[in-house]
Amino acid sequence: MRPSPSPSQEETGAGEDAQVVVVGAGPAGSATALHLARAGVDVLLLEKGGFPREKVCGDGLTPRGVHQLVRMGVDIDAPGWTRQRGMRWVCRGREVLIEWPSLGRYPDFGLTRSRYDFDQLLAEHATAAGARLRTGVKATAPLLDRSGRITGVHAEVGPQGRPAVFRAPLVVAAEGASARTALAMGLERDTRRPMATAARRYYRSPARADDPYLELWADLRCSRTDRDLPGYGWIFPLGDGRVNVGLGALPHRRHGAVDLRGTLERWLARLPEEWGITEENADSPLRGAALPMGFNRRPQYGRGLLLVGDSAGMISPWNGEGIAQALEAGEIAAETVAMALTRPHGPRREQALRRYPDEIGRRWGRYYRLGNLVAAQVLGRVGYGPLLHDRVMDSPLLLAAMARLLTQLTDEPSQDGIDTVLNTLIRLVPAR
Repeated sequence: MRPSPSPSQEETGAGEDAQVVVVGAGPAGSATALHLARAGVDVLLLEKGGFPREKVCGDGLTPRGVHQLVRMGVDIDAPGWTRQRGMRWVCRGREVLIEWPSLGRYPDFGLTRSRYDFDQLLAEHATAAGARLRTGVKATAPLLDRSGRITGVHAEVGPQGRPAVFRAPLVVAAEGASARTALAMGLERDTRRPMATAARRYYRSPARADDPYLELWADLRCSRTDRDLPGYGWIFPLGDGRVNVGLGALPHRRHGAVDLRGTLERWLARLPEEWGITEENADSPLRGAALPMGFNRRPQYGRGLLLVGDSAGMISPWNGEGIAQALEAGEIAAETVAMALTRPHGPRREQALRRYPDEIGRRWGRYYRLGNLVAAQVLGRVGYGPLLHDRVMDSPLLLAAMARLLTQLTDEPSQDGIDTVLNTLIRLVPAR
């Protein structure tokens, strides 16, 4: 997708204008559009596909993600949501249960829901707030003014690919790992940042579908090399007779790619027969996806373009979680844009817009910087096994601290001793 100069409306066909165009109606885009609409901004939300749709995801939300859903006004007690009390970690033949903490800021439970209708639910909330949703609209190139600033997008509309232009003084790119608009604006991925891969499959498993814990396995072996998997396996209950079973891997460049299919088959052979997680009970194909992590595309704002969610590589390098970060970044972007639009076009507005990457860095910068280091030196080499040493597994206090570090569940100001220790640790990480 290459940038194109601004043509006339007659040359391109139909289109629409708005104060902000959001490209992509996944969690990041819908959250951005919802918060913008609530702030009274005229926002246009473009989605290349339709709803409902399949997406490769673990379908699990930590309390940090639940917190954002509540802020968006999502009814998490409606049918389709399944609550989780915590996590079950399995490593070297041992398993431990870890309850989600009771903190002042976050709920003490997680959620699961299939991505098949999750994105549709969020998009409907955005439209209910006042956003204009257009599906079947594929952004093909940025629309640039003479200075190189983005002023909208060229697009193909509908099955016939009818050309159209959607104009706005600000554009939010929320297109996921493809990051087409960002790439077209010259924002390449930083190859020094981690890039994981994941694969998941649904199975019919009444024995596990109502489990109140998210199950994580940290002692898996790669099928081809017999090395420790540089990642973990998961079994997430969906409450509808099915479970989401998958693997996430962060391969070290020296070890090459991981055969996720073969490694998954090797792991499933270890599972108890009564769980029913077998080929005969598979309820979907095995699907995979890339997971851009650790802020691997920057700057997050420039020339009228804001990057949100996977387009900016906002997936956590600690655990591969991306939905919570996408939702939170969408709210930060919307708040920044709404305030910036109160200022006249020019330097004062630009100054306000540059608060977006500053706020992202304030909230996550040090935490991600430490996570990138741990991912490169530990997780990408030998996986999570060393973090779940026997001493950790034997200590409820260390387990609680490790769980909250991996999921970024700390409060500020600190609510307890674990908060104090973890917040101090993060503050010791050098600023960028």
